[in-house]
Amino acid sequence: MSFVKGLKCRECGEGYEIQAYHVCEFCFGPLEVDYDYDAIAAAMTREKVEARPANVWRFRELLPVDSEPRVGLYSGYTPLVRADRLAEVLGVSELYVKDDSVNHPTFSYKDRVVSIALTKAIEFGFDTVACASTGNLANSVSAHAARAGLRCFIFIPDNLEQGKVIGSAIYNPTPVAISGNYDDVNRLCTEIADKYGWAFANINLRPFYTEGAKTYGFEVVEQLGWRLPQHIIVPTAGGTILPKVAKSFEELVQVGLVEQSPWKIYSAQAAGCAPVVNAIHRGSDLIEPVKPDTIAKSIAIGNPADGYYVMKAVRGSGGWAEAATDQEIVEAIQLLAQTEGIFTEPAGGTTVAVTKKLIEQGRIPRDESIVISITGNGYKTLEAVQDAVPVPHRIGARLDDFDELYESLDAPPPAKARA
Repeated sequence: MSFVKGLKCRECGEGYEIQAYHVCEFCFGPLEVDYDYDAIAAAMTREKVEARPANVWRFRELLPVDSEPRVGLYSGYTPLVRADRLAEVLGVSELYVKDDSVNHPTFSYKDRVVSIALTKAIEFGFDTVACASTGNLANSVSAHAARAGLRCFIFIPDNLEQGKVIGSAIYNPTPVAISGNYDDVNRLCTEIADKYGWAFANINLRPFYTEGAKTYGFEVVEQLGWRLPQHIIVPTAGGTILPKVAKSFEELVQVGLVEQSPWKIYSAQAAGCAPVVNAIHRGSDLIEPVKPDTIAKSIAIGNPADGYYVMKAVRGSGGWAEAATDQEIVEAIQLLAQTEGIFTEPAGGTTVAVTKKLIEQGRIPRDESIVISITGNGYKTLEAVQDAVPVPHRIGARLDDFDELYESLDAPPPAKARA
């Protein structure tokens, strides 16, 4: 049973029927899904949620689908890791990492939004799906399309990391590399969507696609024992995930699954592509587009479609925004790996680096609950850290060779062998 009433404009409130459409005809504002929250509150309980399979469809009353899902059956419900060793380094008492670097099937949070978008594409009767992507979305659309038997086109910048190019091509979509950055790709894809009438996950299906990001926040709350985190730090690219995590907290309160308590949300961007951070620091409502120049390519979107809503969510919660340099991002990737055994891509390094800054600035108290959002896997972006990791020591295949190396490492003496 669906609890969706229709679509409505996020600016003027104009209502629309459910369709593959994303822009208001009256004010050109973005459309979003409108739910019957009273009906959801009467139908949804913690016990029902907890009894369901551990995937994104666990909270299906708050998702915009009518039929049984065909994709996403193994996506979502990723670990919320109690990060005590990282907490010790940062000097805080209660720190968690929500780890979508192990999401299924393509190791990023995009598997959440694509699960909902492609399910909706199937409901609408599309046979061809597509996306404009900085990599992770292309991976996910390609994989989910393969599972659903849909024709697939992916459009990416021509300087993308090889791990992400191969991570899409293996599923046999039609990959198209475009000269330029993500903003150039997205502009072209808007024209292609209009001309060819395909289901673009992050264009004409955007109202449904973005709803999938709420599952990240839903899971955090459930995994914390049905309580809201006091602070959560989220990376910002096009601006999809942060406002929807904020919305997920508000919805869970509205339908009675969790009690209201104070929480703040923070935006993290790379210094080489920080239009939202810049606007928040200026105290402006105007986001000035920038030309991306950062190793954090998955969040290198200079003109974020939902940037205004990121600012609105951050300010409404009393949060803040910060940026991290490429060097700080690499160091944060290493810090997370070496303390918690989690290898994240530069977007995750950005959130760790920004969390460190916010704690040092005193914006996040050291004795309150903190969640760091990790949205992608470092094995896709090896280029970002290849010059920062140790080179293997090369020795011969003799014990004497290793003994000589071991002594040169200034290591403690070896333990005596057991009798």
